[in-house]
Amino acid sequence: MESWTSPTVPALPLTAPPLRVHDTATGRQEELTPQGEAGLYVCGITPYDATHMGHAATYLTVDTLHRALRAAGHPVRFVQNVTDVDEPLLERAERDGVHWEDLAQREIQLFRDDMEALRIIAPDAYVGAVEGIPSDVAAVESMLDSGHAYRLPADDAPGTASDVYLELASTPAFGEVSGWSREEMMAVFAERGGDPERAGKKDALDPLLWRAHREGEPHWEGGTLGDGRPGWHIECTTIARDHLGTPFLVQAGGDDLVFPHHEMSAAQSRALTGEAFAQHYVHQAMVGLDGEKMSKSKGNLVLVSRLRAAGEDPAAIRLALLSQHFRTAWDWTDGHLEQARTRLARWRAATELVAAGGGAGDQVAGEAGGDAVARDVAARVADDLDTPGALAVVDRWADHVLDGSEQARTGALAEGPALLVAVDALLGIDLR
Repeated sequence: MESWTSPTVPALPLTAPPLRVHDTATGRQEELTPQGEAGLYVCGITPYDATHMGHAATYLTVDTLHRALRAAGHPVRFVQNVTDVDEPLLERAERDGVHWEDLAQREIQLFRDDMEALRIIAPDAYVGAVEGIPSDVAAVESMLDSGHAYRLPADDAPGTASDVYLELASTPAFGEVSGWSREEMMAVFAERGGDPERAGKKDALDPLLWRAHREGEPHWEGGTLGDGRPGWHIECTTIARDHLGTPFLVQAGGDDLVFPHHEMSAAQSRALTGEAFAQHYVHQAMVGLDGEKMSKSKGNLVLVSRLRAAGEDPAAIRLALLSQHFRTAWDWTDGHLEQARTRLARWRAATELVAAGGGAGDQVAGEAGGDAVARDVAARVADDLDTPGALAVVDRWADHVLDGSEQARTGALAEGPALLVAVDALLGIDLR
């Protein structure tokens, strides 16, 4: 699937510190120390509506993590999927009287436009679920052969068709991602795409691997599985294995994916290879509106595309999102955007003075001055992606340039060239 055009990311004039980030699976900060290429996977959208602030926050967090790994000297291979066939997409298409493929393509293009406007680094592989179906079929057939999966007659499907489920009891590591109790899992399984009431399942939590063809539903040839389509979780298991190998460095997404999606993806990988799926798990906290989680199902959305259409600067939208720590749930307000506009204006005003003072923004440290402030920004980002702390560092620098004493202004202007490169490379804000 076609991705979007990546922004140019400048090389830092310094080596950033090693990245330490909170790992959902261990519950503590872990230093990310990839051996060779760092594999980064994030779960993409189900394209039945446009990019809202919760989506944007997740992909911006992953982008910041990506930039921090690069800045620490690690080559990164970044993979993202698109769930371009799934129940929510089919239901929305039927509701709106459009073909599900047309709806998916429209929303995927809008997502690409939003990501490009927000200067999100594009994935090296941007893969639709439909593209990955041959790998899904092979994986499910393998799990049936090994005894990790079982068939369940699909009484509402033609002939003797069967659905296929993973037998979680055969994967003792189940629970390694979330650490949740069974009671916690059961409390949300149904509302997050599970089918605990399905008669005949060996365990209510067993996830669907392959859904047999039902009349009126899209379907694909499934080899020995029969016609049908993959379950939700298997797509990410196979796409990540095909494009990164396992275990890769980081699995990322919104924290509503911890269970069941990431838990099930990891369990399926264990069933297929006996190995861990990812070495680390990083999750973005929920972004709400008026005290509720922002979600497509609730319809309480602030959309990136609508803000852009209204003339908002994408850099201000990005700054508004960066002003919140990724592990803290928060509610979007107009005040966040207004604060971001003000911040961006001050940063740009300070940048003009750097250029006017002879310190062109594309110079590297040593040509025009020091890099202490740039190093401070890098340190903040490396410390659990502390973007609010990094913004505060740049704010203080701008204050010195615009309002400081002559001595403070002179020092800040000298620090400007290196800092502006760091702001672009690590925070994705191009002021130069």
